[in-house]
Amino acid sequence: MQDTNATDDTGRSESNIGHSVTRESKSTYDAIIVGSGPNGLAAAVRLALEGCKVLVLESESTIGGGTRTKELIEPAHFHDVCSAVHPLGISSPFFRRLPLHQHGLEWLQPDIPVAHAFSRQIGRTASRSPADG
Repeated sequence: MQDTNATDDTGRSESNIGHSVTRESKSTYDAIIVGSGPNGLAAAVRLALEGCKVLVLESESTIGGGTRTKELIEPAHFHDVCSAVHPLGISSPFFRRLPLHQHGLEWLQPDIPVAHAFSRQIGRTASRSPADG
């Protein structure tokens, strides 16, 4: 997405992050969703499946809202920057009905799903099964 400008009713220009929404484009959508987090995207997909023309606006440079990941420490090591509920997405009945794999979604299951460092010497991890220790 990029910074764009829209013109208001007085002809003045105002800066919008994301898409430019003008008077002309407002009337061409059945719904405008603000935010591309899981809830916004789910709403947009549901409306689109019902035949609605939907516009999703996002102020960040990437979609995903709180489910974004970034390479924070090392290349190719992606970290959760906002959400602790990624593992719950795979169990969502709504998301399971969508062909997300056709659009590049791959659910990754790490060997250690949760870790927390209390200090440089003490940390704890969680495993998938009580049998894992």
